[in-house]
Amino acid sequence: MSAKRNLLSASVAFVALASFSISTLGAVKAIAAPIPKQNRQTLLAQQQKSLTIIFPTRSDTTDLQNKANAVAAFLSKELGIPVKAQIGDDTAAVEALRANRAQVAFLSSRPALKAQQLANARLYLAEVRPNYSGRYTYNSVLVVPKNSPLKTLPTAKATIEQLRGKKIVFTSPTSGSGFIIPVSQMVKLGLVPNRDRLDNFFGQISYGGNYSKALQAVVRGQADVAAVSEYALNPPYITPAEKSQLRVLYKIPGVPAHGVAIDDSVPPAVREKLINALLKLNKPENNQLLRNLYNSTELVRVDHDRHLALMRDALKLSGIEP
Repeated sequence: MSAKRNLLSASVAFVALASFSISTLGAVKAIAAPIPKQNRQTLLAQQQKSLTIIFPTRSDTTDLQNKANAVAAFLSKELGIPVKAQIGDDTAAVEALRANRAQVAFLSSRPALKAQQLANARLYLAEVRPNYSGRYTYNSVLVVPKNSPLKTLPTAKATIEQLRGKKIVFTSPTSGSGFIIPVSQMVKLGLVPNRDRLDNFFGQISYGGNYSKALQAVVRGQADVAAVSEYALNPPYITPAEKSQLRVLYKIPGVPAHGVAIDDSVPPAVREKLINALLKLNKPENNQLLRNLYNSTELVRVDHDRHLALMRDALKLSGIEP
């Protein structure tokens, strides 16, 4: 437990014992007057002097610091305390939560699981995008050239079995929809034992580094299939002309959308106030602030464990730590 939390606990304990009476014999006698839970939360909330939120960079974002500052200013006004916006990648965001240098972070699913493991932070909100097939979940897709002889067959195993000996380009070894999810599906179907044995199945394995390069490798004939997110089949990732040369061979639904993680050092009363303030970004008069960040249109409440279940299972099946 952090020093900050110890100080808060001590403050609450002091207030609880502050009432006393003097007996007729002159002895000091403590009165058992525990503070109600609601009042304890109020006392803790009053100690929350500021919040720091990490906004990770993403490939389709520009001028993120200014956009994040605008959101922080809105939240500061709603909460009545200073809110600071910091930019960093997912790894830096998780480390900031672990070290109590930040209390909130916008995270994708795998870093959110890491934040739970290292900082006991949890995801409370998820982003909604119009190009997500499941509103706040989306598909991991295997994409092939439009004229590829590979076909979508009646079963998943039969469809993916066609890729044996083929050249595949994954997005990156850390990508959820572009590596972890499709590999876990192959393990689940019994086609490979784990991520370390992929070379026994595919003829060639490469990594694009991002969605655009992975898809362009298929367009240029450098790979037979690419593993990406469904929304990568649209600008700004590829052009309409490139999209016209591709088709989806296979899709895996239910990939959890990015969301907002809050550290357990934030008192419940402050956390609820923060969540409600973030949900106000859904209102028409505030919505452009949210859209500017990551092109999401809405934030919705989610249960951390349920929302991240597919990614958690995929990591286990693939033999990958969060």
